[in-house]
Amino acid sequence: MKKPLLILLLSLVFSTAQADTPGPTADLKPILTDLTAVLGDESLRGDEHRTARREKIMKVVSLGFDFREMSKRVLGRTWQEIDSREQDRFTTLMTKLLENVYIGKLESYSGQTLEYVAENVKDDRGQVSVMLDNAGVKIPIHYIMRKDVKRWMVYDINIEGVSLVRNYQEQFKSILRKDQYEGLVKVLEEKIDSFSSEIN
Repeated sequence: MKKPLLILLLSLVFSTAQADTPGPTADLKPILTDLTAVLGDESLRGDEHRTARREKIMKVVSLGFDFREMSKRVLGRTWQEIDSREQDRFTTLMTKLLENVYIGKLESYSGQTLEYVAENVKDDRGQVSVMLDNAGVKIPIHYIMRKDVKRWMVYDINIEGVSLVRNYQEQFKSILRKDQYEGLVKVLEEKIDSFSSEIN
């Protein structure tokens, strides 16, 4: 009698712990809410506040986006061929590139709304689907996430069927074939420098 009771109690504790574990939507939602607040902050509007605005945006985004995992997936098997110092270097470059390309687009925010429409979870992988309403035009966005030790983190974004990771994978493949890893790093550094020149 004691053994079945113990098993029942353990199963109840386990199922309660599972139910209390936040899903990907619960972890993503506050990040996107804080991001929207920064983008909508009138005191941060304009080119003169670009640096402060970008710093706040990246501070929020870095809490929910795993740029290292993004970088690893973008680089593919080349990631395994470089040492940890180079992995850090590439992650820094990739993060800066994404800041300029994608965060730059976010800065045109003008009150668009997000509707959370679906969540799919399988083991430590998840997808949160949202619908962006841009003046009546509905744009589907899928946040691809994985669970680390503490929380769910975004490692890819799919906008209208286009994956951020796959897009860069395809762009980088030909550079890696032709100029190897160091050639790719040079291209990224030049691209980032060009963004800096445009700002200045």
